[in-house]
Parts: sequence; structure tokens; C-alpha cells
Amino acid sequence: MLLCLFILAEVNYPQLTPQSELALFAMLGLIVVFLRYPMHPRFARNRAFQLLDVLLIGSVILCFGYVFVQTEPVFQAFWLDGKSLGDRAGAEVSLDYIIGGLGLLLILEATRRSIGVTLPLLSLAFLLYAGFGQFMPDWLFPHRGYSVQRIVSQTFLHSQGAFGIALRVMFTYVFLFVLFGTLLERTGATNYVLDLAGRVFGSSAGAPAKVAVLSSGMMGSLSGSAVANTATTGTFTIPLMRRAGFQPAMAGGIEAAASSGGALVPPIMGAAAYMMLEIVEPAVTYLEIIKAALLPAVLYYTGMLCMVHFVARSRRHAPEVSLHSPEESDSGLETPPTQEERHGKLLTLQGGIFLAAFVTLIGVLLMGTTAFRAVSWSLLVVVAISLLDFLIRRIRGRHSTEGEETSSLQAGVGISDFRKGINFLISPCERAAQSGVSLIAAAACVGIILGVVTLTGIGGKLPSAILPLASTNLILALFFLMVSTIILGMGLPSSVCYLLMAILVGPVLLDLGVVPLAAHFFIFYFGMMSMVTPPVALAAYAAAAIAGSGIMATGFAAFRFALVGFALPYAFVLRPALLWLSESGGTPGVWTVFLNFSLTLIGTVILATAIAGYVFNRLSLWARGILFVAALILFFAPTGLQFMWIHAIVILASIAIFYFNFTLKNAISSFGFGEK
Repeated sequence: MLLCLFILAEVNYPQLTPQSELALFAMLGLIVVFLRYPMHPRFARNRAFQLLDVLLIGSVILCFGYVFVQTEPVFQAFWLDGKSLGDRAGAEVSLDYIIGGLGLLLILEATRRSIGVTLPLLSLAFLLYAGFGQFMPDWLFPHRGYSVQRIVSQTFLHSQGAFGIALRVMFTYVFLFVLFGTLLERTGATNYVLDLAGRVFGSSAGAPAKVAVLSSGMMGSLSGSAVANTATTGTFTIPLMRRAGFQPAMAGGIEAAASSGGALVPPIMGAAAYMMLEIVEPAVTYLEIIKAALLPAVLYYTGMLCMVHFVARSRRHAPEVSLHSPEESDSGLETPPTQEERHGKLLTLQGGIFLAAFVTLIGVLLMGTTAFRAVSWSLLVVVAISLLDFLIRRIRGRHSTEGEETSSLQAGVGISDFRKGINFLISPCERAAQSGVSLIAAAACVGIILGVVTLTGIGGKLPSAILPLASTNLILALFFLMVSTIILGMGLPSSVCYLLMAILVGPVLLDLGVVPLAAHFFIFYFGMMSMVTPPVALAAYAAAAIAGSGIMATGFAAFRFALVGFALPYAFVLRPALLWLSESGGTPGVWTVFLNFSLTLIGTVILATAIAGYVFNRLSLWARGILFVAALILFFAPTGLQFMWIHAIVILASIAIFYFNFTLKNAISSFGFGEK
């Protein structure tokens, strides 16, 4: 609770210096990490290791409190040599280095506990590279090497390392949006989204899977986390899909693919979207990022819905279960509400809270304010409505118990009601802190890497080495960047993966003439797609646990349903109009946007058909191959007027295959054979 209140107050009404506020932010976050995550699960109740955790918490307070005191002017009397830590750059005292070295170890250990060993090992490798660069072979970008003191100064004591851009983005943007999503979930947004999706699709073919796609997309926009989204909505949607006849691995794969795309859906999106505000040059606004993300998100979920529909139609004889069936799922979930009950819930205050939050967020953004100020106003609206709703329900509940028939307003509101209402709102703050502290530790750890990158100059050397490999070939450069992003994303949170790739390799695309925002969206998308790319597909792992299916089978199913997401980044790099950008980075004409979007949308439907292998009837292998090639042409071929004949031929050929498939189905049905 203290962490949430500090961030809300300091972001909107800053009182501290930039480095001291980040030091206090990191200190509070790492304290929660050492309280929540034991050194190892088997040692969670061991007295000795609990005492060690207390010692580590004390060390966190010492190290980060030291940075706070040595940078905040109010503590000027305690500054060593009468200078702030920033003014001592290059002339630090021995105590600075001791505190800095211990602080680095604490960051590495907190990151290991909260997200695993991959990022700490990567950071350690960069630290060793900074210290022993003079011994590196030519292919590892050697340099003159730096002393331990210089490395500690660069990565911890000053603002280019742990207290740099990564932690700044977490503090200014990400944590507030994590709190926003958590609060919406606490107030019933999850149930509202599921109810809304259920009413949209009713009893259509594969309705439970379509509910999973739509609700996961909407909820993913709230959480920004593929794994958390899978665990949240998958608990309901995966058993529902299994009851409808979907195999466990397929049900888990649909949920994982839909959840991974949720962070790409505006207006909230994933943490990487807020990092773009600090990294993209020339600078962009949050509203521009939302606008750029809109059409690709529509294309991604259109492709998923088409695939789910075609797969459901191909399973024509599989049992279908109504969304409003009174049966209980095989996971022991409560009986789903009836259609009348769902309709009633849509008219409750839950829907009002959900809509009010989004209207406030977008409305304040359109007024020209910053993203953190907009989400702060949205939080205020949600808190106010939620507290009012809670108090009214408390009064009605007490009213019902007493059997009175007087007005609820006449029942009055007691101090205990207000106290319980506040407790009702404290829970989301605690959950947000627990969800966000791993990102705080990861951001500080990434800051170590970025500090080494700045110190050694490897950020400029790596792109210059990759660029000749691509031989000025944009497609080849995009392929290399895709592979490296997916590999890195297998072991790191997608936001961390984006940050590293955007700084290390992103300049390659800029050298090849790609619009800057399109280049960053390319990295952003493949950072998310790593969540459903075997063998390390973290979202699929979470879905497999719920579905009771094999991890690899679920991972490959998720990969299949997310294939549209692997083609889209290439499309909007080659066609920046899909991001509402011109070739020069300006604003394109409406006709240009419409033409590019229409062709890509048709290509998306054709690609989904080819992957699913069904449209009116099962498609032959040769038909699927032709449709696959046709979709790629619609995605990547130039859209100038002189090339329209190519798109026309491809579309006509696809229609011919669909027509042949449709007539074949009718012919089979007329002979009474049915579908095979």
C-alpha cells in the first residue's frame, strides 16, 4: 500500500530529485521481493533463511537509503565531502564503492528470486565483459577494459545504470497501469468482460473459444502480461472450451495465443509501450502509440477469431456446449449463470466502472495530458465508483438481513462500513505491489546491462556488425531481428526483451530506412510472440497447467493460432500506413490507410483459412498451399496503383478456391455422404 501511495503522489506531484525518487522506489520494491520470494521454496519456513532475508532487507535499506540521502538536498548536511553523489562522479570515496558493489549484488539476487536466473546471468556476463573486455576475441567486440570502481560507479551510483531509463519507465508509467488493471479486476471487470464476450457470440460455432479470444484480448489490455492474463481468464475459458469438445492442448493453445496478444491491444497495452515514450526518436506521445497499435490489434484478433471459427466448423460433429449451460465444468468451477442473470449483470455497476475507466483514460489523453496523469484520473474515478458501490451493497446486505423495508439511504453509513470499504480497496494495491515488484527488480537489473552498454560502446558496435550480414536487405535484417528477439524473449519478460533489443539492435532497422515507430513495434510484437514460441513458451506453460495437457503440445497449438502475429510485424514495417504513418513518418492519407488495411485484412482471413485447413469444407493440401502464398502476397506486395493487378489476381484465385470448396461440399451433401 505504501509503495502504491508513494508512486501516485510522487509521479503526479514530484518533490524529490530524479535519482532519489528512483532510489526510494527501488528500495520499497526490493523489500517486497525479499519478503515475498524466499531464497528457495524448500527454505521458505527455515528459520535461518528467514533471518537471512531480514539481513538482506536491512542491506537494501542501507544501500538504497544511502543513495537517497546522498542525492536529496534536504540531507545536505550528511553529504560526504560536502557534495552530492552526482557531483562526486569520478571522485567517489571508498564508501560509495562499497555501497555500490553491495547494491549490485542485492539487485542480482532480487531479480533471481523474482523472475529466475536468466537475466541475472546475462547482467553478470555484461559486468564481466566490462571488466575483461581487453581479453575478448575480435568477434566479441573487445575494448580497453574498466576498473571495478568505474563499473560500480557507472552501473549503480549514477543515473545511467540501475537508476536509469528502465527503472524510470517502471516508476512513471508501468506500475500505475499495473495498479489500474488490478483494481479493475478487483471491481469485477473480469466477470464483466467474460459476460460481454459471451453475449456477443451466443451459441455460434466454437463460441467458448471465441469468448476466450475476445475476453483475453480485453483483459490482456488491462494486465499487460501474457502469463498473468492466461492464468486469470484461462481458469474460466479453458474448462469451457474443453466442455465444448476442444482437446485440452488446443484449448490451452487458443487461450495462450489470445492472452499473448492482449498486451498489444490499446489503450493500456504492455510495459514496452510506455518504454517507447522514452526511447523512440523523434519522440512520440502515448496517444500516437495507441493510434499506431489499433489496426494491428484488430488484424491479430480478426485472424484468431477466423482460425477459431474454421477449426470449430471443421469439428462439426464435436459436442457443442452452450455458454449458458447449467452444467459444471470439469475443473470444479461454479455453475455459470443463466442468460437472464448475465444480462442483468451487464446492467450493473460493474459495467459502469469498466466503461467509466476507459472513457476517462481516453478522454484525458485526448485533452493532451500525459499518460501517467490520465491513468491517475482513471484510478480516481474507479476508486470513487467502487467505494460508492461497495457502501451501497453493504447497506443493502445489512438491510436485507434485518428484514427492513426502508430506503437504503435511511439505513445510514457507519464508520465500520467506510473502514471495510477502504480495506476493499487495499487488496488491489497489495496485489499490484506483488505483481509489480518483479518488474522493479528486472528493471534495475536491465539498468546494469544498459550501464555497461553505455560504458563500453557495444550498443554501436553490435548493429554495425549485424548490418553487413543483412547486406542492406531489409527482409533479411527483419528476419535476424525476429530470431534474436524471440530467443531473448524466451528467458526474459517481454518488456525487458523489448528494452534490450530496442537499444542494442533496433538501430539496424533505422539504418535501413524503416520508420522509427514501426521498427519499435516490430520488436514489441516479437517480444510478445516469444510467449507462444516453443520450446520456451511461458504463456503456453500456464495454459497447459490449467488444461491438464502436455506442455509442448500446448506450445505448438498456441504457436499455430498465433501465426498471424508472426506475419503482421513484417506487414506494418513494409506498410507503415497500418500504424497510421507515412513512409517518412508523417500522417498518411485516409485512402492510403484504408487500402493497406483492406488488403492486409483480406490476407489475414486467407492466412487463417490456410492454417486452419477449412472454409466450407476441408481443404486439400495444394489448396492450402496456394492460399498461404496468396496471403503472403497480400501482406507484402507493394500497394501502389501499378501493382493492384497482382492483388486482384490473388484475391480472385482465393475466391475461386473458396467457390470450388463450397460447390464440393454441396455435391457431397447432395449424394448423402455428409462431411468426411
